[in-house]
Amino acid sequence: MITRRELSKSAIATAMIRIAKGEGEVMEQRISIVTLGVRDLAASRRFYADGLGWKPVFENKEIVFFQAGGMIFALFLRDELVKDFEADPASFGRAAVALAHNVRSRVEVDPLIRRATEVGATVLKPAREASWGGYAG
Repeated sequence: MITRRELSKSAIATAMIRIAKGEGEVMEQRISIVTLGVRDLAASRRFYADGLGWKPVFENKEIVFFQAGGMIFALFLRDELVKDFEADPASFGRAAVALAHNVRSRVEVDPLIRRATEVGATVLKPAREASWGGYAG
């Protein structure tokens, strides 16, 4: 299995070759993978797969990948993610992060939040009109 580190090294090497060839100095504007470090992989998998109906495209004892549009959403055992990043376990993972799932219309928001709550999500903010013009929770 390819690790995140190997994947990153490959992407960086490809970008450096393109720069050396004069093909551009700007990184392509896209995200390939978003990974959550989780303490309980089985419970996290159940939430996304059984609760929300997402279909894993790859899984093993450490990681689960879900295809999410043009990117991969991954659940990775936190301790294994720390090792993969060669990071300090005491300070790893303390950055504020927000993940969003946009729906096509306002009427989809409340039922989706109810469903997420039914399968174990904790609602931090009830849905309401947002300052940027949307309806979010």
